[in-house]
Amino acid sequence: MLIGFLQAPAWAQHPKFEAKKPQAAAAPLPTATQMLTAPDVEAFLEGLVPAEIERNDIAGATVAIVKDGQLLFAKGYGYADVAKRTLVSADTTLFRPGSISKLFTWTAVMQLVEQGKLDLDRDVNQYLDFKIPATYAEPITLRHIMTHTSGFEEVIKDLFVRDGSQLRALREYVANHVPRRIFPPGKIPAYSNYATALAGYIVERVSGKAYNEYVRDSILLPLGMNHSTFVQPLPPELQSSMSKGYKLASEGAKDFEVVQAWPAGSLSTTATDMSKFMLAHLQDGRLGKAQILKPETARLMHARQFGYAENMNGMALGFYEEDKHGHHIIGHGGDTQYFHSDSHLILDSGVGFFISFNSQGRGDVSSRSVVWQRFLERYFPYQPPSAAAPGSAVADAREVSGSYVSSRRSGGSIITPIDVMSEAVVHAKPDGTIEIDAFKSANGQPRKWQPVGALEYRDDRYDRVLFKRDGAGKMVMVIYYPIVIFERVRGTESKNINLALVGASTGVLALTALLWPIAAIARRRHRHALPLSQKHNRLRILARLAALVNVLAFAAWVATLLHMFDNIGVAASAFDGRLHLLQMLVLLSVLSLLFVFAYAYTALKNSGLGVFQKFLELLVALAALGFIWTVLNWHVLSFGLRY
Repeated sequence: MLIGFLQAPAWAQHPKFEAKKPQAAAAPLPTATQMLTAPDVEAFLEGLVPAEIERNDIAGATVAIVKDGQLLFAKGYGYADVAKRTLVSADTTLFRPGSISKLFTWTAVMQLVEQGKLDLDRDVNQYLDFKIPATYAEPITLRHIMTHTSGFEEVIKDLFVRDGSQLRALREYVANHVPRRIFPPGKIPAYSNYATALAGYIVERVSGKAYNEYVRDSILLPLGMNHSTFVQPLPPELQSSMSKGYKLASEGAKDFEVVQAWPAGSLSTTATDMSKFMLAHLQDGRLGKAQILKPETARLMHARQFGYAENMNGMALGFYEEDKHGHHIIGHGGDTQYFHSDSHLILDSGVGFFISFNSQGRGDVSSRSVVWQRFLERYFPYQPPSAAAPGSAVADAREVSGSYVSSRRSGGSIITPIDVMSEAVVHAKPDGTIEIDAFKSANGQPRKWQPVGALEYRDDRYDRVLFKRDGAGKMVMVIYYPIVIFERVRGTESKNINLALVGASTGVLALTALLWPIAAIARRRHRHALPLSQKHNRLRILARLAALVNVLAFAAWVATLLHMFDNIGVAASAFDGRLHLLQMLVLLSVLSLLFVFAYAYTALKNSGLGVFQKFLELLVALAALGFIWTVLNWHVLSFGLRY
């Protein structure tokens, strides 16, 4: 009988399901794990978390740490409601852990796999009542979805909605918001909220229960997570326990965030409830008498399934590897606009760490990352093996320098500017080190990356990045978070060139419109008329008006995008009408640039104008061309409004 218990079920014995062992990490120096006691943790965090709250203008935070099958420590810090001076309680104050919600969706999927109702390697279309288009020969499977290799583009439309009245059925959302497939499945990690929502809908279809009900009955209630729910808006009995969300604590509280793709991020929970979920996963699916996963299923779920680079962190089933300080760690982060959270499981030490802040804060680096890093440094100190810089370090740094775009990106939509502005720029230093502008230290300065091998770098936090060429010869940056990779871009795709072109084009058009009346006043004062016929003078006036209209239209477009991303609930179907009106304004303004080209042509042919004046009109015409290129390249006129 013991042999039977030790054997994995038939579905887990297939080679594709074999739980791969994590690669052996370099042996750390002796750790101070013996210091990880409740009194020591309390004193340590008391000196750290309140300081982060004060420094970054954050309202409150909640923390839970588990160890050796027990809740070791849980505490709330700061305020759940600044105006009412309501303190955070780790036991009763609800926070929104964002994408940590996905771990509940993946746990639900694995429960149904255990029951034989789902197969991780079957085409997901077999579980749906609509079809994911067959862009590639290979179908998308649940394994691809759980390792974020489904290949979907990034989409944000209707990810959040402004209030509960706009919330639609999960089926309506996933069927009407299918993203384009921009990568073949199983090849490129590209984090996807949509794919997780799709998995949640499959849970509904297969289980016969609404997603919220299934998770409540199969995970939350068995674990005793009585202060947790996926229901939106919150049930009446939990509303008074919900923390407010803030951009800054010094500003007013924001409304409850409503997530349309709720299997991807709608959980409301407490720190102590999250401790129960962490304990269950650390104990092979068991907490007390509750067994939410079979041991072999839990171990499979935590095992590496996909890695873009063999010696870098990879994806388990839903969890991502965060190996660090010589320990095997899996976890997940989560962000809404106002709540920012992390959950980490140090598998080889039986330790779980959860933290959530209820404010965006002022810092360049998230406070959750600062606290987690300090926790590791105190309780799991580590000195990596020494590694001499290769002789090719200087040449390597030059080879990898450039702009890199994330694989988590749109396939070409109105959010393309966000893709461009989010590029990571790698700078080579004369000593062979590199800086990456996207990765900063707690002081806001770029982290320094030392070469530790050919095209491999490590910083003082012992995080690593690796550069390699893909099958097409393009340079790829593989980072320590395995949910994305970064691909190098060239020429007009790069952030710096885009910014330079946009800045120069709009700057020239804006100066042209601004100096137009000033120049006219100066000419009148000095009685110096331009040698233009009445017809050409009218054309000049229309050209100057076109420059002004285009600058104003572009400014309105940028302001609208910033408003959408600053208030993500606005990025919804209900906003389409306003976006279409704005697009019509941009289109008409672009068409008006024909007057700029027409006047530039006549100016160049006008023998009465001087060389300098002709050069200025040519410059304005070139700026107009650059402006049109920007509008097209940034997909401003994506009238389908898929984004």
